[in-house]
Amino acid sequence: MRRLANVMKDRLAVGSLLFLLATMTAGLLAPYVAPHDPYEVNMELRYAAASWEYILGNDHLGRCILSRLIYGIRPSVLWVLAALAVSVGVGALIGIAAGYFRGKIDACAMRMCDIMLSFPGYVMTLAIVGILGAGLENILFAFVMMKWAWFTRVIRTAVMQHSEKEYVKFAQAAGVHPAKIIYRHILPVTFPDIAVISSGSICSMILQISGLSFLGLGIQAPHAEWGMMLNEAREVMFSRPELMLAPGAAMMLVVSAFNFLSDALQVALDPKLMAASGKPAGEKGGSARYEYSRG
Repeated sequence: MRRLANVMKDRLAVGSLLFLLATMTAGLLAPYVAPHDPYEVNMELRYAAASWEYILGNDHLGRCILSRLIYGIRPSVLWVLAALAVSVGVGALIGIAAGYFRGKIDACAMRMCDIMLSFPGYVMTLAIVGILGAGLENILFAFVMMKWAWFTRVIRTAVMQHSEKEYVKFAQAAGVHPAKIIYRHILPVTFPDIAVISSGSICSMILQISGLSFLGLGIQAPHAEWGMMLNEAREVMFSRPELMLAPGAAMMLVVSAFNFLSDALQVALDPKLMAASGKPAGEKGGSARYEYSRG
């Protein structure tokens, strides 16, 4: 709790956290927050400029851009977070089991990870989407298949390091059940690694789902999604650049907020970085975070 309190001392991290909470709350309460129906077509308002009723204007079908932007939070952020949670959960279960029990469990788990990690992430995602077809469910499934092996490897390494500590050896010699040792001694010390790689991976996942939708392989019309909104505004990108600015700015702000929060979390949860920097959380750690998030 003391380390997490250090995050609260970093204004940039606190601002990023508040922005992300506000964004996710708006996505959850989209039917009550959005000023208009995001699917309502009104050709009389086609490419209408911004007004008091339609703050960000209307798209090529006369739909409210602000409403579609708010509804786009669900697939672009909330559902990506759900896929990340599943990936982390699967990776943590396999990684902890492989790192603690080792032996045949470790060998089987690592061979599976070797197979999964032998394929480039983007190529594997495109392959799964190409086989199963475009759509949100298939993209989320591809994310889980693409990320769990990376989480397993990182968590396994952390568990193997901490399982060699004296207090763990003492608990094993005392006959404490492995599940209790993992819950009380292993899981708490591996939480920093899980938190950092999770916060770093969410950024790439948000950009990937938006990129696939921009290419027509992701969320399909008429559903609202930021990447698809960028694709729909391509035809008027020079005459009406604000139509691309809104979803582009939304993606930039959300990804930047996750990056800032990831930096602060890593410095706050990693004692080595805290001792090396001698500074409050968030002032250092960007380069180290890259080592975690590049997978």
